Amino acid sequence: MLEFDIKGLFDNIDHELLMKAVEKHTQVEWIKLYIKRWLRAPFQTKAGIEERTSGTPQGGVISPVLANLFLHYTFDKWMAIYHPDNPFARYADDAVIHCKTEEEAKKLHEMLNLRMNECKLELHPIKTKIVYCKDADRKGHYENIAFDFLRYTFRPRLSKNRWGKTFVNFTPAISNKSKKSIRQKVREWKLQLKADKELLDLSKMFNSAIQGWINYYGKFYKSEMYASLRHINKALIIWARRKYKRLARHKKKAEHFLGRIAKQNPRLFKHWDIGIVPTAE
Repeated sequence: MLEFDIKGLFDNIDHELLMKAVEKHTQVEWIKLYIKRWLRAPFQTKAGIEERTSGTPQGGVISPVLANLFLHYTFDKWMAIYHPDNPFARYADDAVIHCKTEEEAKKLHEMLNLRMNECKLELHPIKTKIVYCKDADRKGHYENIAFDFLRYTFRPRLSKNRWGKTFVNFTPAISNKSKKSIRQKVREWKLQLKADKELLDLSKMFNSAIQGWINYYGKFYKSEMYASLRHINKALIIWARRKYKRLARHKKKAEHFLGRIAKQNPRLFKHWDIGIVPTAE
């Protein structure tokens, strides 16, 4: 497996090459004119106004579209023509390419680096690497046996087959970076400051986000995200201690209080519905 990331994609896209890609899809002059003007528009920095000679404005509404259009011809089409036997998956400037051997991966790495240089881009020196997909059948040793892609970490993990036998499988699960992001988001909710709200109000406010996490990260190795979801219960315990004077000095009582409610109404919060509930007495 060859994992790669493009260094500073949005800052380094060549305007001339980008417009060649645009012209493959439209010959309408006013559309091309506005794209050119938008690309050349100067930007404000702390040091003052700077002219833009390459790249697309980050945060611009069509910047991701143009970047993907550029990479479609720079990478996707190039792979289809010159490396049709190597399946790949790409999301924006992050991609993984399947290779059969280490030698094939090294050779492809060299050719890909040349291709990016031709298109005035550069592979990220740290994020681009060869990964060995180690599992029960591939038992060799290699420096890199894990990679992150689409907010998942792919690495060897213990799994069970249909007969309950444990084996090593190369499989995805929520990444540590995504776990940290969930915990940070829960802190931003500041549940401890919402003592004026009822539990039903809180569930209506945050259930859509919780369900989104469960839907996305629960597709593979669901148990890996449970610790992050328990962080929500910790925040709810703090909320309960702020809201009810009888629980203010009793963390365990607050946990048991919420646990009883979860037992009676497990669907109140989406993570309760999958069994991530506070402990009841």
